[in-house]
Amino acid sequence: MTTAPVALSAEQLRSALAALPGWQLERTAPPGTQVLIRTLRFPDFAAAMAFMADCVEDIERLAHHPHWDNVFDRLTIRLSTHDAGNRITALDVELAKLMSWKASVLGAVDI
Repeated sequence: MTTAPVALSAEQLRSALAALPGWQLERTAPPGTQVLIRTLRFPDFAAAMAFMADCVEDIERLAHHPHWDNVFDRLTIRLSTHDAGNRITALDVELAKLMSWKASVLGAVDI
């Protein structure tokens, strides 16, 4: 039996955000919840789709699925852990780091 993920403390969250350029706390998250958010622009639609496809293996390995919205070359990613009360956990941070690296390889920029 696995244990439920634990939400990061305020200090852990500050430290994680400092190490995740481009990611921020979503200001419109419902009270009592936390969401990491990042919006990227890729060179084109194909690059945005390639990024999402390239993330699938890591997403499945972590069993941690993002909420993402894609419109042409733009992609907004939201990360939060349902099993931790919709708060940010180490799983969100790990996935954000992996996604950041993959996005940079495909030429994405923050918007």
